[in-house]
Amino acid sequence: MVTAGALLVTAVVVAVGPRLWRIANAHEEVPVVLPETETIADRTYVYDRAGNEIAAYELENSQPVSITEVPSAVIAAVLAVEDREFYRHHGVNVRSLFRASLSNFEGGARQGASTISQQVAKVDYLAGLERDGRYKLLQILYALRLEKVRTKAQILERYLNTIYLGNNAYGIQAAAEVYFGKSVSELTLVDGAFLAGLIQAPTSYDPIRRPEPSRRRFVEVLNAMVDEGLMPADQAQGVIECLEPREADTDAAKAALDARCEGSWQIPEVVKTVQTKAITRTHFSEEVKSFLLNRSNILGDTYEERYYRLFRGGLKIYTTLDPVVQAAAEAAKAAQLPANSAGVEAAVVTLDSMNGAVRAMVGGKPFAAGRNELNLALSTRQTGSSIKIFVLAAAVQAGVQNDDLLDGTLPCVLPNPDDPDNPFVIGEGVSRALGPVEEMTWYSINCAFSRLALMTGLDRVVDTTYRMASSSYLYLGQSSAEREPIRPYASFATGANEMSPLDMAAGAQTLANGGVHSEPYFVQRIEGPSGVIYEHQDVNTQVLTPDAAARTTSILEGVLVSGTARRSALDGRVAAGKTGTQDNNTNAWFVGFTPELTTAVWVGHPDRYLPMNDIPEFSAVGVPRVQGGTFPAAIWKATMDVALRGLPPSTFPVPSPNPRAGARLVLPGVDCPVATTTLPPEPETPIEPEDPLASTTTTRAPRTTTTIAIPESSPLTTVPRGVVDATWPVPTIDPSAFEIERCATAPTAPPNPR
Repeated sequence: MVTAGALLVTAVVVAVGPRLWRIANAHEEVPVVLPETETIADRTYVYDRAGNEIAAYELENSQPVSITEVPSAVIAAVLAVEDREFYRHHGVNVRSLFRASLSNFEGGARQGASTISQQVAKVDYLAGLERDGRYKLLQILYALRLEKVRTKAQILERYLNTIYLGNNAYGIQAAAEVYFGKSVSELTLVDGAFLAGLIQAPTSYDPIRRPEPSRRRFVEVLNAMVDEGLMPADQAQGVIECLEPREADTDAAKAALDARCEGSWQIPEVVKTVQTKAITRTHFSEEVKSFLLNRSNILGDTYEERYYRLFRGGLKIYTTLDPVVQAAAEAAKAAQLPANSAGVEAAVVTLDSMNGAVRAMVGGKPFAAGRNELNLALSTRQTGSSIKIFVLAAAVQAGVQNDDLLDGTLPCVLPNPDDPDNPFVIGEGVSRALGPVEEMTWYSINCAFSRLALMTGLDRVVDTTYRMASSSYLYLGQSSAEREPIRPYASFATGANEMSPLDMAAGAQTLANGGVHSEPYFVQRIEGPSGVIYEHQDVNTQVLTPDAAARTTSILEGVLVSGTARRSALDGRVAAGKTGTQDNNTNAWFVGFTPELTTAVWVGHPDRYLPMNDIPEFSAVGVPRVQGGTFPAAIWKATMDVALRGLPPSTFPVPSPNPRAGARLVLPGVDCPVATTTLPPEPETPIEPEDPLASTTTTRAPRTTTTIAIPESSPLTTVPRGVVDATWPVPTIDPSAFEIERCATAPTAPPNPR
C-alpha cells in the first residue's frame, strides 16, 4: 500500500511537470519577467583616514563574491551534495522528485527534491508565502522561468552568496571566514565538503554547538565525495579516521593514529575571523554607527531606510580618524594616567583645528559590548575653570582687553540674577588683588571670572558658548529631553554647567581657526555599490571676529607660558589652552590647541563625582590632588607632541594693538565708582620758632580731597537679560580717575549657619 501510494503521487507529479513545462514555454517569444529581488545583503566596511579598515557593520554576515572566486573543487562538492544534475536539468529534476516522494512515503528519512534553481527561487521570490500546494507549484514555475533568463553561473553565484550556513553566516565567503578563518579562494575540497554538509540543516549540524551530529554528517558527505569521484577513498578514510573522537584497539595503535593525525583536518570548534581582518569595536566606530543612524539623514530620511543601508547596503565609509593621532592619544592616556583602584578614567578628543574633523577619540576604557559601552568622550561633566574659555571669548568680542583690570579678591559675594535671595558666594580658592584680565586667566581666578561673566552678560556668555561649540550633540533649541541645556548660572565661570570633551574641543577649535566654527564630523565620504553617495562639505560659521579670536588666543597662550599649565608647554611650538578643576577635585580638564589640532582631555570617575584626593596610586607619582594642570595637561601634551611631530612649527595670528588704554571693569550694583578730586594746596606761611636763636621756617598745608559719588543709575549698568548682541559694551571706568567702593545695595553673604 505504501509503495502504491508513492507511485500514485509520483505519477501525478510526473504528469503535472510536463504541463508546467509547456506553460512556462508556451510563449517563448515573449520576454519572461520575474518578480523583483532584493540586492544581496552585504556588510558595510569602515576605514580611517589612512585607508585602514577599522569596523564592519552587518546584520547577517553576508559577503558576496564572484563565482570566479570560488574554487572549482568547492563548487563540485556543493553540487555533489545539493544538486548533482545541476548542469543537466532546466530548473526541476523530475527524477529527484520521484526519488524523494517514494522515500518519504515509505517512511524513511525525509529527502528534499529541490534543485539549486528551486532554492534560489524560494529565497528570492517566495519568502513569507504559506507553505501549501500552491507554494510548491510556484517554486517549480519560478525555477523554470529563472533558468530561461539567467545563466547557470549566475544562478549558482546567487545561491552560493545567499545560502545560510549557520552562525550568522550567509553565503560561502562568510562561512569560510566563520569556520576556517579563510577567504573563499583559500578553501580546499575538504573544506568545501564540510560546508556543503551544513546546507541541509545548519542548526542541527552546527559544529560549534553540536559537534557530534556535525561529525556524522561530515562523514556522510565525504562518502558522497568518494561516490562522485571527487576524492579517493583512502583520502576520505584518512580524514574520517583523524576526526575526534579517535578510536583504536590498542594503546600503541592509538599512539600511532595520534602521530599520523597530528595537524590533520578537524571539525571547527570556535567562530573564527580572517586574521588580516580582525577588527576590534571601538568607541569611535560605534559612534560613527550611532551618528549615521540617529543624528544624520545621510543614509535616508527614515530610520528604517538608514538601518537597511548601513547594515545591508555594502557601503564603504571613509572616516576622519587619523591613526597616528589616535595612537598618540591612547598611548598618552596609558602612560600618563596611572592604573588605579579608585576607577578614575580619562577621555580624549582631538579635532582638526581647520575643519572640525575628529582625528582621535578615546572614550575611557576600551569598548566592550554589554560590559563597557559608555563613551566618556561624549559624556557631559562639570567643567571647572576650563569653561572660562567661553567667558573670555564673549568678553573680548564685546571689547574687553588683555590689560583691563579685574578684581579677583576672595571672598566675593556676587549677584545671582535668577535667585536674588541667594547670592553667589566664592569663599575658597586662589585670591588675587586687582590685576589685568590676562593674569586672571593665566592663574584661573574664580572671583575675577565670575565678575567678568556677569559684566559680559550671562545670556550672552551662554549664547557664545552654544555658537562656539555647536554640533549635532549640542545646539541652540535642543530639547531638554535629549540634553540639559546650558543655563545662565551665576556660577557659570566656575563650571556649573556640564559639557563633554567633544563640546569643549569644538569650542576651542573656533578660537584655533580664527573665530570660524566648523562642526565636529566623523564621516568624510561614503561609497555605495554604484559610486559615491556622500561627500562631506565644510560648513563654516564666523562666530568671533578674527581679531577677537586672536586676542582671546593670545591671552590663553600665557596659560602655557606662566600660568596653570606652564609645565605642559609643547616642544618647540606655540599653543594656547585652559585648565579646569571642579570643586573638591571631582573633575579635571585641559583644553588646548594649536593652529593644526585641538585636543580636550577630561579626567574623573565615569559614574560619579569622586573627589580625586589622596588616591594612593596618584600620590605615589607626586599627585595627591588631581587638578587640570596635572594628569589632564600631561595627557594633552603627550598626545599633541606626538600628533604634531614632523610638522613645521606654526604661529597664531598676531592681534592688532589695543585701541585704548587699559580700563577698570566694573560690575554695576556691586562696584560703585567714586571720583576723587584733589584741591590745590594752601599757600606757605612762615612759622616763628620758639627759640629766638633758631631760623625761621615755613610749612605746607595738608592736601584735602572731596569725593563725588556717581549715581548708580548712570550708563554703567549691567547687560539687559536676553541681550546676546556681541558688541554690547562691557561697563568700564578710567582707573586713574575713579576708585571703587562696594555699593550699599550690593548683595551680602548669608549668615553662617554654624
